[in-house]
Amino acid sequence: MQPGTSEWLDQVIEPIIEPDLPIVDTHHHLWPEGGALPYDIDTLAADTGSGHNIVATVFIECHASYLPDGPRHMRPIGETQFVAEQAARLSEQHPGAAPIAAIVAHADLALGDLLSEVLDAHEAAAEGLFRGIRDALSSPIEPEALTIPGRAAPGRFADETFRNGVRELGRRGLTYDTWHYHHQNHEMLELARAVPDTMMVLDHFGTPLGVGRFAGRRDEIFGEWAEGVAQLSTCDNIVAKLGGLAMPDNGFGWHADPTPPTSDQFVEAQARYYHHTIECFGPERCMFESNFPVDRFSLSYPVLWNGFKKIAARYSHDEQAAMFEGTARRVYRL
Repeated sequence: MQPGTSEWLDQVIEPIIEPDLPIVDTHHHLWPEGGALPYDIDTLAADTGSGHNIVATVFIECHASYLPDGPRHMRPIGETQFVAEQAARLSEQHPGAAPIAAIVAHADLALGDLLSEVLDAHEAAAEGLFRGIRDALSSPIEPEALTIPGRAAPGRFADETFRNGVRELGRRGLTYDTWHYHHQNHEMLELARAVPDTMMVLDHFGTPLGVGRFAGRRDEIFGEWAEGVAQLSTCDNIVAKLGGLAMPDNGFGWHADPTPPTSDQFVEAQARYYHHTIECFGPERCMFESNFPVDRFSLSYPVLWNGFKKIAARYSHDEQAAMFEGTARRVYRL
């Protein structure tokens, strides 16, 4: 059986924990047939409707359905058009499913004077769903070892034109999402300090790697990563997403196992990352994310959210409400 397929995932079926708890899934993708990792609204609706009370979702850019021609800086508008159309179709074809309530699109934030044209076009195309931009800092040291290597040029965080682009997001009330690797946490820290008026979102915990040169060094990497997260938390304009650690590049190896992990196995392996981040940022600056379908390589949607709920069990009712719904509604203006 191939990891990530329904047949493989369905080997682990669990009762749903706290099925009434409202959840905003703050990070998922969509790809059309033939895309990088096909994931359509039918599959999304099946996942969000698999037992947990998902009340809304946030789409995050993934280079899907770009315009095939025209000025290169405008091609990401095609993705926003595609997702807005899919959001409308989702409501029509799956009326009980969690709606796509926000779009975080892509733009080259180092465009300078051309950036306003792109942001205006995203706003027009998004049918009221445009909430921010992800122009990720992910610049890998060893791209050949990664399943999904980032594309960013080294040193992008320090480019003043790029920083001005991040500032423009703040002026417009838009968020800046970034995905990067643990060895780049200092880059986000410097950027956040330079651009204090823009709300910045740390995706996937800053991706502590566990493959290539980082394989077999989990505790060492954890210490380095933990220090970086603590420093990031000192910036009031950063909030943290809790999730995205089941990607193959994190090195837990579940995608290569004959069966996916249970929620207990997931918690045993990863809870310390969650608790450290929550301790540093506080629940009011944390929000859970599925990162589907990428994390689908490792475990199913209902098992993943069971794991999140087990991790969150030590926190108060109000703290859980913030991490599962409240922070997301505030940050993405849902």
